[in-house]
Amino acid sequence: MKRHMKHPRMDVNLEELDQIIDRGTHAPLSESEGEKLKRVLHALAGMLPAPRTTEKTKNVLEQPEASAPENAAEPPSDKTSGHGRNGASSYTGAKKVAVPHPDLHAGDSCPGCLKGKVYPQKEPRSLVRLVGQAPLAATVYELDRLRCNLCGDVFTAPEPEGIGAEKYDETTAAMIALLKYGSGMPFYRLQKLEDLLGIPLPASTQWEIVEEAAEVIQTARDELIRQAARGDVLHNDDTSMRVLRLAREPSDDRTGVFTSGIVSTQEGRRIALYFTGRQHAGENLRDVLQHRATELTRPIQVCDALSRNTPKLSDGAEILLANCLAHGRRQFVEVAANFPQACRYVLETLGDVYKYDAEARQGKLSPAERLAFHQQHSGPVMEQLHQWLEAQFALHQVEPNSGLGKAITYLLRHWKALTVFLRQAGAPLDNNVCERALKRAILHRKNALFYRTLHGSQVGDLFMSLIHTCELADANPFDYLTECSGTQANWRRIHRRGCRGITLAKTVSLKPCDSDLAKWPPNGHLASQNRKGFPA
Repeated sequence: MKRHMKHPRMDVNLEELDQIIDRGTHAPLSESEGEKLKRVLHALAGMLPAPRTTEKTKNVLEQPEASAPENAAEPPSDKTSGHGRNGASSYTGAKKVAVPHPDLHAGDSCPGCLKGKVYPQKEPRSLVRLVGQAPLAATVYELDRLRCNLCGDVFTAPEPEGIGAEKYDETTAAMIALLKYGSGMPFYRLQKLEDLLGIPLPASTQWEIVEEAAEVIQTARDELIRQAARGDVLHNDDTSMRVLRLAREPSDDRTGVFTSGIVSTQEGRRIALYFTGRQHAGENLRDVLQHRATELTRPIQVCDALSRNTPKLSDGAEILLANCLAHGRRQFVEVAANFPQACRYVLETLGDVYKYDAEARQGKLSPAERLAFHQQHSGPVMEQLHQWLEAQFALHQVEPNSGLGKAITYLLRHWKALTVFLRQAGAPLDNNVCERALKRAILHRKNALFYRTLHGSQVGDLFMSLIHTCELADANPFDYLTECSGTQANWRRIHRRGCRGITLAKTVSLKPCDSDLAKWPPNGHLASQNRKGFPA
């Protein structure tokens, strides 16, 4: 890595620099003039702050160099020894092939000592082999045709069993949706890749496939919304999005388009929802909460302090608003270069709170136990921080209009909402889980740049909701989308044949690959519309 050289102090004469630049527009600069201009530019570049890719305290603030004792032993490393390769158990999506021994069986005599008997071990020896393949592969079945030379009848070989009646099966839609809305690969880019591999797959065809699949699995997303409304904690936030063809009402004075992210948590289960349109995150959360049963207790809503993130609920509906502590901390991160000492105190104090929260998480404390733990340890820390913040203004040590003053004002103004975790069991410290969920929409925006229509954005929201919920549940989204599409399509074909007496609850039994998915909404009967707490 190239080190920055320290340049000697130099006096800058602006008039002289202007003359050098003017002469450079008409004739080449002399060596001395070019060197002087270069030194000035380097000195200016050295004054610019370095780009920051992390908000950790040790990276935001300069750490004092502490001299280690001469005979101090190195602390033991927490990392396990090894080269870091993934074991066979890490390949959960791999095909497993049992290879029996060609000569020996359980109970046979040992060929080594000729006295004992061999028995199978509990764990077989595992070999992992990876192969490359196209994201979407095609198979051409060439069916023999025989023609009678007298009557002219043509006899064609029957289709092989299990190939299906459709050209594009449910795995095709699942893979295209996963690449497009899960990994940010635009349709045209996948088209070019498949063309290189000899599989023609136009972008328009890809859109038709995922659009049809979205219509089929719409019921699953609707069930996610109903289950998310029952959550104990609901996180929400939004990010800008672009929709090319978006019809607006004449009375609509809004010019922005947003993708809202909502993450609902209940007893460790998490559901992610995405909504794209003119509505803000608070309005989308309001629509979700309309599916919430009235007998449930008020949920905790976690967001930043923007007013558009807070829903305007109907009469009788209540929420407990908790603001994101990470947003309050970020106010000090942004001004740390100008006020290092004051910001160090705030960042290190909030770091202690996050340390206590990590200890509670590692100890797997219940919400009530976590609340008592925070009240015992984080409560005095936050109270001391609150007194310090108020003293900065009371003692006139900070200008209210300065960057530090605005950061302090932000914490004091929203202090009650920022400290809900000290009064309410289950209240999180921040909204980071929703911030991470919005990265999926941001990834799509960076790669595809826009949605063409509002209908296209709704299809994207549907697949992003299912894919990210699978990720939060440690499930395989490809397997789930495949099974969901195939099962729902079979149900539709059954109903088109007139089997109206068969209910969806009997026909659809979605069982994703992970056995733990019984804990989250997509695993179950999707059409139980009249379940207790849900509207009919």
